[in-house]
Amino acid sequence: MTTDLLADLDARGLIHDTTDRDALAAALDAGMVTVYVGFDPTADCLHLGNYIGILALRRFQLAGHRPIALAGGSTGMVGDPGGRSEERNLLDEATLAHNLEGIKGVLRRFLDFDSSADNEAELVNNYDWTGDVNVLDFLRDVGKHVTVNQMMAKDSVKSRLDSEHGISFTEFSYMLLQAFDFWWLYENKNCIMQMGGSDQWGNITAGTDLIRKRSQGSAHALTWPLLTRADGAKFGKTADGALWLAADRTLPYELHQYFLRVADDDVRGMLLQLTLLSIADVDEIMAEHEVAPEKRVAQRRLADQCLLEIHGEDSVRQANLAAEALFGGGALTGEMAESLRGIVPETEVGADALDGEQNLLGLLVDSGLCSSRNDARRKLGENQISVNGTKTDADAVATSDLIDGRFLLLQRGKKARHLVVVG
Repeated sequence: MTTDLLADLDARGLIHDTTDRDALAAALDAGMVTVYVGFDPTADCLHLGNYIGILALRRFQLAGHRPIALAGGSTGMVGDPGGRSEERNLLDEATLAHNLEGIKGVLRRFLDFDSSADNEAELVNNYDWTGDVNVLDFLRDVGKHVTVNQMMAKDSVKSRLDSEHGISFTEFSYMLLQAFDFWWLYENKNCIMQMGGSDQWGNITAGTDLIRKRSQGSAHALTWPLLTRADGAKFGKTADGALWLAADRTLPYELHQYFLRVADDDVRGMLLQLTLLSIADVDEIMAEHEVAPEKRVAQRRLADQCLLEIHGEDSVRQANLAAEALFGGGALTGEMAESLRGIVPETEVGADALDGEQNLLGLLVDSGLCSSRNDARRKLGENQISVNGTKTDADAVATSDLIDGRFLLLQRGKKARHLVVVG
């Protein structure tokens, strides 16, 4: 089963580097393996860039292995230089504690922490074992096993040395801290494998080397290619438009729309890497997609499946209803209008807002779609206003125009929409 797991990861494009592949396969085939992935606690949520790592742990747990999610409470105070052009801000303990709680909530949606089986997931915080380590002990027990030559050879360190910002000793030491984490988990949790993005290869193998030198043990490493944007940039929390895995940070509808817009060249890879669909299922989806690419069958399945696994079935249904309401062009139902709440701006008004012969003018102003009643008249005359998806030049609406007796969907131009909820 484990050999099949590695083959599956390979077929999905999820293996960038590994330590000795045969030795790794043998260790996995020999029985349950404890494997860990680290997560950066510089925000109180995880984002789409972390999702491959979360799913990697889930894939291993489903295959019978034991996942550990490590939240970097101590390394978060230092910061990994990888992928950054300048020094990150250090976090205080209160902020880190808050962020760790948020991360726990996200991880519990994907990993089984309460299983009666031996492979239940565990969440650990590296501050628990590094917080009290003094500098002399750290230099003696960790620093002496890692050469400066090895640290200088790391690509992220070299790029920072050549930059105008340089690199502080604090961030330079990050590799040692991560190596110490791997060694500690090896000694205390019987963890013999670490996984991460390809930019973590130097940090991870520093850990396997420390385990070999300090404990005369054997440990394994696996990295996957980084998930990148269409422009090649790495997904991250500081990038514009970061896609968060919490509904209060990125609306499920927005995440669904993002996947619907994925380019044809990228959609197969995302189906393989960002869902738990089998490779055979992905091949079947892509075969159907290629018959009529304009129908975007693959993107629709990607959006639905990712949203299902991240937020659940209700979110998929709401996202599709909202998309139909906004872009379907058909008659709107009360259920569709309800699905728009929280997605488009809304204004609640009393029933008397429909009184008067020119009530639509007032609603357009109250909603902010128009700046004044004169502006509303002008936009109506220019055929820029729609009510419930239908263009209108009339300046009034009737009670009979309400969807489900409660809603009006107003639109100015192609994109500006507002939901009016009549109380």
